[in-house]
Amino acid sequence: MTIICISATAQFRKYSNEFLNIGAGARGLAMGSAQIASVNDGTAGYWNPAGLVGVKDHPQLNIMHAEYFAGIGKYDYASLVLPTANNKRTIGITGLRFAVDDIMNTLFLVEPDGSINYNNIQAFSSADYAFLLSYAQKLKESANKNIHFGLNAKVIHRSVGKFAKAWGFGFDAGMQILHNKWKFGIAARDITTTFNAWSFTFTEKENQLNKLLQG
Repeated sequence: MTIICISATAQFRKYSNEFLNIGAGARGLAMGSAQIASVNDGTAGYWNPAGLVGVKDHPQLNIMHAEYFAGIGKYDYASLVLPTANNKRTIGITGLRFAVDDIMNTLFLVEPDGSINYNNIQAFSSADYAFLLSYAQKLKESANKNIHFGLNAKVIHRSVGKFAKAWGFGFDAGMQILHNKWKFGIAARDITTTFNAWSFTFTEKENQLNKLLQG
């Protein structure tokens, strides 16, 4: 068996939504992310949506948890895949989260009189979320050649405590061609680019402190 993979990515910024490049599933990570042509299980919504047609007859649920930087960063992945009755089309839902929790906000640790008030310390999280709605379909089925196509609609949400939030939208597309013992795969991520629109919220007291720290 020979596998040929092609991946294309379009991004507004080089490191925008970088958490989407971590991976999904033990098999995919163990193979060094070489999944575009061969993936055929519930994790295909992440790697190449065309591979979702490999899920047949019964729904499939995938869950994964990993920790990075000695447990500081937490990564969670879950997907639910629903094949149709004739196994020609498949729908999938995928959720991703990468976050650093319990970040201490010490902006107001020191009172105006110079005293330290530990009750003013509050914890917040910096988290990135992605939600993928996937659709896959068999375009051609024959004894020696199968062609599969898939598409993702993607929603990105980023949150830094109550201070900043962002929303982004994008699309992925993929195709798999199985010809005798050959497997070809192509996945195009962010074919429309995934632009993040940020909004910031600061109280008057926080704005004053920020100006003082910057000045």
